[in-house]
Amino acid sequence: MRRISKLTRVAVGVASLGLVATACGGTSSDSGDSDSNDRGVAIAYDVGGKGDQSFNDAAFAGLTKAKDEFGYKTADIEPTEGETDADKEQRLASLAKQGYNPVIGVGFAYGPAMKAVAAKYPKTTFGIVDSVVEGKNVASLVFAEEQASYLAGVAAAKATKTNVVGFVGGVDVPLIHKFEAGYKQGVQDTNSKVKVLSQYLTQTAEEGGFSSPDKGKAAAEGQIEKKADVLYAAAGLSGQGVIEAAAKAKVWAIGVDSDQYKQAALAPYKNYILTSALKDVGGAVYALSKSVHDDKPLTGTQTFDLKVNGVGLSESNPEYAKVAGLQDAVNKAKQEIIDGKIKVNTE
Repeated sequence: MRRISKLTRVAVGVASLGLVATACGGTSSDSGDSDSNDRGVAIAYDVGGKGDQSFNDAAFAGLTKAKDEFGYKTADIEPTEGETDADKEQRLASLAKQGYNPVIGVGFAYGPAMKAVAAKYPKTTFGIVDSVVEGKNVASLVFAEEQASYLAGVAAAKATKTNVVGFVGGVDVPLIHKFEAGYKQGVQDTNSKVKVLSQYLTQTAEEGGFSSPDKGKAAAEGQIEKKADVLYAAAGLSGQGVIEAAAKAKVWAIGVDSDQYKQAALAPYKNYILTSALKDVGGAVYALSKSVHDDKPLTGTQTFDLKVNGVGLSESNPEYAKVAGLQDAVNKAKQEIIDGKIKVNTE
């Protein structure tokens, strides 16, 4: 049976950290005492790597907060192009052998590797974002992406003038289906007259669905041609292309994972980023790091949802408050989801 630990609330708020810090550390050679557990936190990035202004950068914010607060040594490692599960396994094993604790895989793609490596290093706490991996020393850090996406759908339905909005998914996988399902439901529950155009960039991550801004831009341009005037992307680095296309056409974009209105790399387009569906990956990384620091390591499934502010919707763009009825509709929907009056679809 999976052991479930009580979700710590220390995660709340880390997603709002600035994501412009430089790397805290790198990898050293694969040497040192196995399972020595004294070097601090390490994260292994998902496709797109650091600099995606979204998912991976949010994880880096949590790493930075843990480093600053606990005086941790840290490591953050980029993925390699076309890598295999064996490559991921070697990466995680190397970090554990060097003594990093916890060791966190950012993204569901680390699932098979995490399961294999965690069993070999029982004294190390492992974390995996966006997947559930069984193991006595594994914390599965999962999110109610569909809830944040529902709120994004409410915002889109209130902001559209053409009654056509778009969704761009990076890769056609169950995780991204959650984003799409919540978004569509939020739109339809708010205004059934609004049409949602959906497109996935690739069938597999290896084809670049999460790491190709050009693919995102082309998809967005196609939806804009079909009169979409609010575009929501759940596509990692590819989402930057969606935002660029929206800004060029002077229509709204909705960011994802991090508050993309605040990202330096997206500053030229920020006036067209209405809001972002937040996913506190940084908070999850920090929460796991703190639990290890406090000698009370989290294990089992840790769910970050609206109730604990693990997901949400940003309000950084001043224009957000100026869209008629948007704030009230979003706040009402948020409370009804928390109260269980609205059950959000996941597929």
